[in-house]
Amino acid sequence: MNYRHAFHAGNFADVMKHASLVRVVDYLKRKPASFRFIDTHAGLGLYDLTSEAAKRSPEWREGIGRLIAPAGLAPIAVGADDDEAAALMAPYFEIVAAVNRGQGAGELSFYPGSGEIVRRMLRQDDRAVLNELHEADAQVLGAQMRHDPRVKTLAIDGWSAVKSLLPPKERRGLTLIDPPFEEGGEFQRLEAALREGCRRFAGGIMMLWYPIKAGGDAERFTKRLAGGEVRRLLMVELLVRHPDQPGRLNGSGLIIRNPPYGLDQELEVMVEWLATKLGQAAGAQGRVSWLVGE
Repeated sequence: MNYRHAFHAGNFADVMKHASLVRVVDYLKRKPASFRFIDTHAGLGLYDLTSEAAKRSPEWREGIGRLIAPAGLAPIAVGADDDEAAALMAPYFEIVAAVNRGQGAGELSFYPGSGEIVRRMLRQDDRAVLNELHEADAQVLGAQMRHDPRVKTLAIDGWSAVKSLLPPKERRGLTLIDPPFEEGGEFQRLEAALREGCRRFAGGIMMLWYPIKAGGDAERFTKRLAGGEVRRLLMVELLVRHPDQPGRLNGSGLIIRNPPYGLDQELEVMVEWLATKLGQAAGAQGRVSWLVGE
């Protein structure tokens, strides 16, 4: 396994994924019962945007770098028409700023992974399991999380984690499946993981991330899900250019199983706003739709 997310941390796809993740966790926290977060392909808890990897591929500059002021860690100024989107994005921005302040940085120098974002949102009785197979990254992740007893780290195959970790004993939870898509068949594995997760934990929330590139793989994937047996599937996509541009990551999407009531309306506001801020060429747009209802 060669994929290293450090080259892509903080890019537009991370922004959309993580801002959406914060909204889902916020909904989980509205009920007093504890929950468990499971991240099957966790990467690192914290990414240094001044590292050699980030400098070689500074994708964050077209992602979080467009949304956080160069100094002071404040979100970019928004107009009155953006108030609703700004309020929905605020908790995500606050976490990014807090991570940097915690590292002694007065400007955007670090970016949190999904595990660190959720860790900062956990209550006393909530739990998180972060899994990362890459040996070096797994060691770093374990070291980053070792002081928090609410968080457990693993280093097993991410696809097997769905079988081994579901259902959680809390009977409430969120599973994030964010594979690297560096091998063929990842869309098929994602479908299989969705079906397995629903079979093992029918009431749980699942978030599945996927890339949108030329060739139509993402469109075929969502069409198969729309015609499948799994119910309550929400599709959220952010395109930064037309999806048919070859050799580029043109956008990214999330499939959310069992989304909380009202989440679809929030995410529609968010991704439409993000498209105006993070779009890189003609065809940029944000879109939210139900693939399958009840």
